[in-house]
Amino acid sequence: MISSTKKPTEQAQVSNRILAGTIITGDVVSDGDIRVDGKVVGNMQVTGKLVIGENGRVEGEVACKNAAIAGQLEGTLKVDQTLSLTASAKLQGQVQVEKLAVEPGAEINGSVSMGTVMRKVNEAGKDSAQSA
Repeated sequence: MISSTKKPTEQAQVSNRILAGTIITGDVVSDGDIRVDGKVVGNMQVTGKLVIGENGRVEGEVACKNAAIAGQLEGTLKVDQTLSLTASAKLQGQVQVEKLAVEPGAEINGSVSMGTVMRKVNEAGKDSAQSA
């Protein structure tokens, strides 16, 4: 019997690319990282890191763990951890993020909500939400 000693690769190590000249219309779901150098029109759900290259463009609702944007994003962006915007980034819409890093020259038009939502139990036993 032949057996393999190699361990299966973790899903978080999976990397996908949407190259320049490619246009995807529809929802994109990725269990790993994804880099967009082309155009995506639709919603994106990424469990890893989303990278939008300088010539990349995304239009729609996006949810990811981390993001680095050098291109354009128009829509709603929810980043669980860190969002980095380079000088060439153009972001239009609503952004919800825990940590934000912005280089001079980056454009943000819309609303930005930062921090995590903390829950505490008050004396009456009811949950109440409080922004950090």
